[in-house]
Amino acid sequence: MKLSEILKNLTASLISGNEDTEISGVATDSKKVQKGDLFICYCGKSHDSHDDIAEITKKGAAAVICEKKLDTDLPQILAQDGRAQIARAARAFYGFPDKKLKIVGVTGTNGKTTTTYMLDSIFKFNGNKTGKIGTLGISYDGKFIVPELTTPDPVYLYSVLADMAASGVEYVFMEVSAHALFYDKIFGLTFEAGILTNCTQDHLDFFGNMRDYADSKKLMFKAGRCKRIIVNSDDDLGIELLAELRGTISYGLKNPADVFAVDINEKLDGSTFVLNLFDELYEIKLSMPALHNIYNSMAAATCAKLLGVKTSVIAAGLYGLKVVAGRLEHVAKFNGADIFVDFAHTPDGLEKSLKSLKKLCKGKLYCLFGCGGNRDKTKRPLMGKTAAENSDFCIITSDNPRFEDPFDIICEIENGIKSTGKQYVTVTEREIATEYAIRLLEKGDILLVAGKGGENYQEIMGIKHSYNDNTVIKTIIGT
Repeated sequence: MKLSEILKNLTASLISGNEDTEISGVATDSKKVQKGDLFICYCGKSHDSHDDIAEITKKGAAAVICEKKLDTDLPQILAQDGRAQIARAARAFYGFPDKKLKIVGVTGTNGKTTTTYMLDSIFKFNGNKTGKIGTLGISYDGKFIVPELTTPDPVYLYSVLADMAASGVEYVFMEVSAHALFYDKIFGLTFEAGILTNCTQDHLDFFGNMRDYADSKKLMFKAGRCKRIIVNSDDDLGIELLAELRGTISYGLKNPADVFAVDINEKLDGSTFVLNLFDELYEIKLSMPALHNIYNSMAAATCAKLLGVKTSVIAAGLYGLKVVAGRLEHVAKFNGADIFVDFAHTPDGLEKSLKSLKKLCKGKLYCLFGCGGNRDKTKRPLMGKTAAENSDFCIITSDNPRFEDPFDIICEIENGIKSTGKQYVTVTEREIATEYAIRLLEKGDILLVAGKGGENYQEIMGIKHSYNDNTVIKTIIGT
């Protein structure tokens, strides 16, 4: 592809070199540059990639987008914001693959993964060829790509979308993180529908406060980005969007909504309810427990109906999804007790999972969890308090400590538990903590192992060690 074809999609100008230069790739990481690549420079928080010009020239880069004139013979495209050009360049280079796909975006603090999996199941039952992009990875056409980010960086995202389109994928269901929205990684995408699941405390280490975090979520719904907008009417940000954006569709249980559920019956192996889907009543069976999964199913059902899927197919698709890895997943029974693994890593997510299990628990409810290092510290005592108030006994352990001392993280969680006067123990080593918790179980008890969900690693001092809660639990109980 000639550089001139990419230039048409940029908000930048060629200041030196030939616009007929052949471009064979787009790159933002100097370590991954290959011959013929268009390299995009920008000033990041910890690194200024303008400093990499000698390295990328040596590797054979064909041209460079930069925020300041560089001492190089490579063709230079000058931009005010290099980061803003990444998605524009990638989209053009990969031939605008989004135009060949119908994409649904789901944003929210919790519920993104499950909602996209529910949509994927529904549309597969509808006979469509689908793809998923999110926290658990990327999957389509028999392919699976191990996850790196919830929402991939633009160059990789558009390369994946191009391959999806070439593979005959019709619908793509993707999670859209607040960080991706903040950096406009999804520039160029027009969503058939955009869904807000909820907005509760998380990522304040990056956003600083809930207002800025919520405002980043709202970028999902800026003018022209979503053909249809679907929000949770029981969520504060959802209420805000309903007031601001005409034509927004709502789902919920507490406040008036276009789609809602009645006659809810929750069990450990799933839930049943009657769904009022735009005044059409239909009995729904879910194979996954918890009230928050009823919310997720309402979001998915609302979206599918708006996109023309029959209600009977929606019901079949929802029931057909038996499990989402690490999302309140029933892992095993031991001594007559039930063990669940859940990704809940925020105060709100942990509270919802514990309250759902508490309603169904005939014995004691145990909660094992930790908090990630180098992330929002303010939520640590909140999660401690939430866990203590909604369970009978807590086991506090390590999550992904990253570059922090696990003991320091545990101490901050303890501050929240101590305020409740509830009993708890701390066991820093997660595998040992899990075995300790399992040995406490008796008939009728429930153990929730929270925080990591379907992750297959534990990150310690920059190294990702192989670790999976599900595998560890099954090894301990010998199944």
